[in-house]
Amino acid sequence: MFTGIVEELGEITAVEELADASRFRLRGPLVTDGAMHGDSIAVNGVCLTVVETGGGEFTADVMAETLKRSSLGALGVGSRVNLERPMVADGRFGGHIVQGHVDGTGAIIERTPSENWEIVRVSLPAELSRYVVEKGSITVDGVSLTVVEAGSDYFTVSLIPTTLALTTLGIKQPGDPVNLEVDVIAKYVERMLGADAKGSAE
Repeated sequence: MFTGIVEELGEITAVEELADASRFRLRGPLVTDGAMHGDSIAVNGVCLTVVETGGGEFTADVMAETLKRSSLGALGVGSRVNLERPMVADGRFGGHIVQGHVDGTGAIIERTPSENWEIVRVSLPAELSRYVVEKGSITVDGVSLTVVEAGSDYFTVSLIPTTLALTTLGIKQPGDPVNLEVDVIAKYVERMLGADAKGSAE
């Protein structure tokens, strides 16, 4: 499990095309410190499994389905990425529950800068809109954020200088794709209420 607090702004240093996947090599000296084969690292919010480590870099295989359903397929050598290691049992819970299972992709629509923060509008797939509420949590490219405004096909977030400086959200431009993961608690609640409603009708 992750919390959406990005630890490091990494970079893709190589991409190897495999038969039904791609193997990414990524630079991330902090997140690779102590990492071993089989460990998990979130890359732009996608939970990937470490294959090899060395020299402050790690490799991870990205299946075709993941490339199709996330924004990782649009990345290449030189792309900057948000990196986070899984939360440890005695660690601080700084963001919210993030599984690293992307629910869909959106795109940056517009950026509105102000003196101390920036408002970013992001497109939202219709099937995810019911899970996004004002003041609720959402993960954008692996970053835990609070929703400012929730529309039927978009939402806005307010980015503080730290987020702008230390994550890819500081450099994303209108049209750029982003990975979205909605709050898993909302999905569980929906499933349980749906089951109750079905049981009551029978």
